[in-house]
Amino acid sequence: MPENNLTPRRSALMVWGGWDGHEPRLTTERFASLLEQQGFAVEIHNDLGVYLDRDRLAEQSLIVNCFTMGQLDKTHTENLLAAVRGGAGFGGWHGGAGDAFRANTDYQFMVGGQWVAHPGNIVDYTVRIAAPDDPVVSGLADFSMRSEQYYMHFDPSNEVLATTRFDGPYVREHEPQVTGVIMPVAWKRHWGKGRVFYSSLGHVNADFEVLEARELMLRGLLWAAG
Repeated sequence: MPENNLTPRRSALMVWGGWDGHEPRLTTERFASLLEQQGFAVEIHNDLGVYLDRDRLAEQSLIVNCFTMGQLDKTHTENLLAAVRGGAGFGGWHGGAGDAFRANTDYQFMVGGQWVAHPGNIVDYTVRIAAPDDPVVSGLADFSMRSEQYYMHFDPSNEVLATTRFDGPYVREHEPQVTGVIMPVAWKRHWGKGRVFYSSLGHVNADFEVLEARELMLRGLLWAAG
C-alpha cells in the first residue's frame, strides 16, 4: 500500500564515531541508505551529543550506535537506555555497538554482550544460522567470512540467531583453550518495551559486500524497529 499523509514514516537515528579503523561513517551511510529504501526517515549524527535529547530519542523507531570505544557519561546513558526501555528499537554491528563504551556496564547490559578478543585478527571462519525458523534469518544459509571473528562475553538471555566455531589454525596453536567454542554472532533481545539486535559482523565496510552479512544486519535492524 503506498504511503499517504496519514501514515507516519518510521524514523531512525544513527550515531557514528570513535575508532576510525572500523569505518563507522561508511558502514553507517551504507545502512542509512538501505533503511531509507525501506521507507525510514534517517537522521545521522557524528557525535554523542544527541543522546542528551531524551525526548528526541524517545520518538525514534530505531536507534543505531556505531561508535567503537569512547565514553558515554551517566546522562547520555540514562537517556539512551530509557528510550529503548520505552519502546525505541536499538541495533548495531561489530565494535560500533559491541565494543562501544568499554567501561559502561549499563550499556553492555542493554546490548547483551561485549567484545573481548578476536584471536588471529583477520581469519577465515563460517557463520552458521542457529534459528532457521526465526524471520530475521529465515531463508539464509550458512556462509563464510574473512574478517575478525569476535569472541564475546554475552548474556544467556539473548535469542541467538547465528553462531561461529573457534577452530582455526591460529586458535589451535595459540589459544587452544577456546578450540571448539561455539560463539554467538548475531542475537536479538528485549529491553523493556524495546527490541535490541546485534551482529558481530562488519569489521570494515567491505565485509557487508557479503550478501548474507548485509541481509542479516538489515533484517535485524528492521526487526528492532518493529
